[in-house]
Formats: sequence, structure tokens, C-alpha cells
Amino acid sequence: QVQLVESGGGLVQAGGSLRLSCAASGSIFSINVMGWYRQAPGKQRELVAQITSGGTTNYADSVRGRFTISRDNAKNMVYLQMDSLKPEDTADYYCRLAQYGYIYWGQGTQVTVSS
Repeated sequence: QVQLVESGGGLVQAGGSLRLSCAASGSIFSINVMGWYRQAPGKQRELVAQITSGGTTNYADSVRGRFTISRDNAKNMVYLQMDSLKPEDTADYYCRLAQYGYIYWGQGTQVTVSS
């Protein structure tokens, strides 16, 4: 079993920054993909960014150049540095871990960007 716990959400003004963290525990294998997804009210959940255990990253076009994903494999942590935040970044942000065909989700953390 795998548990994911997000932290770092909150309220920020447009142009500001936030850093999300996700702590993974349980049966974590060395090869996996960790990522951040978000879901705004009335919208589908969408990929924000993901990173493989080898460090390869992928970003949604809407956040590329503003957000940076990173991970610490020794600590089973993944981070999302969010800069130049916009009101349209307002959403619940979820941590996701994928390994060997299994998908795990965190409970989410809320990010609100005021204009």
C-alpha cells in the first residue's frame, strides 16, 4: 500500500509563488513516476507536471516556464515550485504516483490565486 500526503497549498496573490510538497510512504519501488494534477471547479482533473525516478520531466503547456517539478528519491518526496501564479491556476492539486501499473493519489491541497 502507498500513502501520499500533500502540503503547501494556500491563498496567494497573482504573480506570487507557492511550493507544494508530497510525501510518499509505504511500498515505494525505485522505478516510478510521480506527478501533480489539478482540478478546478467544474473541470476535469488535468496533468500539471510529472517526473520519473530518473529525473525526466513533463509539463502542461499552461505551466511550462512558471512551474518546476523536482523530487528527492531518498526521501520519497516530490515538489512543485509554482511561480508567477495566475488566477486560472486556482484548483485542488493532487499528488500522483504510478508504479508497475498501479496508480495512487493523495487527498489534495487547495491553491487559490487572487487577482
